[in-house]
Amino acid sequence: MEQKLSSVAKMLTCSPIQQLSYLAQTCNAINLAEGFPDFPAPSYLKDAAISAIRSDFNQYRHVQQICDYVAYQLKQMHGLHVDPLTDVVICCGQSEAFAAAMFAVINQGDEVILFDPSYETYETCIRLAGGVPVYVALDPPHWSLDPKKLAKSFTGRTKAIVLNSPHNPTGKVFTRDELEIIAETCCTWDILAVTDEVYEHITFDEERHISIATFPGMQKRTIITSSLSKSFSVTGWRIGWAIGPACFASAIRNIHVKITDSAPAPFQEAALTALRSSPEYFDALRQDYKSKRDYLAQVLTKIGFQVSVMPKGSFFLFMELPPTCTLSDVDFVEALIKQAGVVAVPGCVFFHPDPDSSTKEEDLSPTAISCHTRYIRFAFCKSEETLAAASQKLTELMDGSRGLELF
Repeated sequence: MEQKLSSVAKMLTCSPIQQLSYLAQTCNAINLAEGFPDFPAPSYLKDAAISAIRSDFNQYRHVQQICDYVAYQLKQMHGLHVDPLTDVVICCGQSEAFAAAMFAVINQGDEVILFDPSYETYETCIRLAGGVPVYVALDPPHWSLDPKKLAKSFTGRTKAIVLNSPHNPTGKVFTRDELEIIAETCCTWDILAVTDEVYEHITFDEERHISIATFPGMQKRTIITSSLSKSFSVTGWRIGWAIGPACFASAIRNIHVKITDSAPAPFQEAALTALRSSPEYFDALRQDYKSKRDYLAQVLTKIGFQVSVMPKGSFFLFMELPPTCTLSDVDFVEALIKQAGVVAVPGCVFFHPDPDSSTKEEDLSPTAISCHTRYIRFAFCKSEETLAAASQKLTELMDGSRGLELF
């Protein structure tokens, strides 16, 4: 019956990140692979959700106040004015918001530019919409944007560019200069920017998130997607949103309603409590994640990993294997699971040297080619107990004879 599947369905494979999480569960390993917190969500949010359920907010529902708060926060953070009635759409998490945005603007054969390495969901959504992903490689070790590579990637078929900042998996926060280059290119070619800003509140070392929609000529051509998931440790609630000009927002809303009808009603109600959180909440969030980042980075550096630059945002460490390690990223992760009981993600999951890419292998430097199998992503959005247990397992491994086999 496999021949009955659509060509797109045949193209899709299981998420390697989720597979690694399942493996962590089945073998009782410590999961530093998938980007979800293993510590409790804030009590006041859980209380709000319970109260909503008990108040019978359990049917299809649209909570307009979410749109009002999102529009207010956009004004406070970025100085952007949007109409909450027409320009904001509540979706089932950022993932649905992004997918709906792709379905809303991409026609068959349209090209969409992404920065490599890149989170796996983007390519899938683009292909489901009939688009063609075109990758622009960021330059390691700082994952810098090369304006020449970006300019080379545009063609008459280019429809949009995807921007994820703070960036998964590298933790990069795109600089103002880089954003200005991207914005100018979008305006010159008259293309759209679709952003993933879920880590907007998780930045470090005095960095602050800047939305590309704030640059001249960009608000009218930008669709912002974000959610509660990362900032409030509620990845399972599936409350997200898309923000954009009314014509795009209307199309996204129609797609959302046809596919899922509404986001979970009680969690929409609880979202109002989250969105009312004080600035002090976000300050504490950043400080807590900075401490976790620094702790895990120190542990990994001690056992031989290389960190050329600390992540400035998100909650991932994208660490380079030491030169003495002869294993590939995949082989290393397999050995780490078997020998230490710790699960991470091989970096090759995020790199895309595919035939549709504008960046051919002959155009890549030896460093760029080799890095595709030399990085491991570790998630530090875990409890102090989990990070300490991982530290102990990793240290014990390296102190033993088996550690020599890895490094």
